[in-house]
Amino acid sequence: MATQKFSIGEAIEFGWNITKNNLGFFIVLLIIAGLILIIPGTLSQLTRHNAPGLSIIFSIGSFVLQIIIGMGLIRIALKFHDNEKAEFSDLFCCLHLFFKYLIGSILYGLIVSVGTILLIIPGIIWAIKFYFFSYLIVDKGLGPIEALKRSSAITDGVKWDLFLLGLLLFGINLIGAIPFFLGWFITIPIIMVATAFVYRRLLPETEVPKTDTTQISGAPINP
Repeated sequence: MATQKFSIGEAIEFGWNITKNNLGFFIVLLIIAGLILIIPGTLSQLTRHNAPGLSIIFSIGSFVLQIIIGMGLIRIALKFHDNEKAEFSDLFCCLHLFFKYLIGSILYGLIVSVGTILLIIPGIIWAIKFYFFSYLIVDKGLGPIEALKRSSAITDGVKWDLFLLGLLLFGINLIGAIPFFLGWFITIPIIMVATAFVYRRLLPETEVPKTDTTQISGAPINP
């Protein structure tokens, strides 16, 4: 499979333009997602000593919600890229993919862990190679094994570019932590949309939605 190329600068610019023109939506989205993720974890800590059984239930609930919200954020980023209407309810739109995503995440974690044990470098390479398994599950509904295989195929030949992109996005997120993590309301959406942009560019042209555009638009998308 011939891997499509992408521009790091174009990806960041696209992410910035989408974020800038939909900042209000993203701020509310991240607040909602943050509350959903924080509350069960906090309750688990508060009940850990007096009600350990209840604490375990809250911990499990927190873990489940992390997966669900993670899938929802991917779906929302893809919708913005594809010029589709994104809604807050999209955070829960991928419930039917939960077990595929869970198994895929476990396999991905094991692969990266084994690679890290093998002198770290293989772990970095495999982390990049199989990174888009989650996007392929959310976007295409693939099973975990097939998603890992497809991620391996579409990242072939561009791992170095993806590594450089990862370093840049990591640096952007570090900047976003100043001051008091408030910058994350901007940097997290940029990273979400830029990553969705790259994922779309790596897919064969026949698999990219017709609503996709290769031009960076400054027009706002109103969810």
